[in-house]
Amino acid sequence: MGAPRVRCPTCKREVAWTAESTWRPFCSDRCRLIDLGAWFTGERSIAGDPDETLESAPGSSPEN
Repeated sequence: MGAPRVRCPTCKREVAWTAESTWRPFCSDRCRLIDLGAWFTGERSIAGDPDETLESAPGSSPEN
């Protein structure tokens, strides 16, 4: 039985889930960077309510 295979989240190419697969779950550094850019620009996010404790933390007011 071979190594488990997953689909690259960016291009959907099959990738073997092994230690030799440097960019897993991505197939390449290019696909990894495309995904990172999507998170950075807000194209991707984790759903949920904003954390209210961050808004009331010391030093978080606009005048600081």
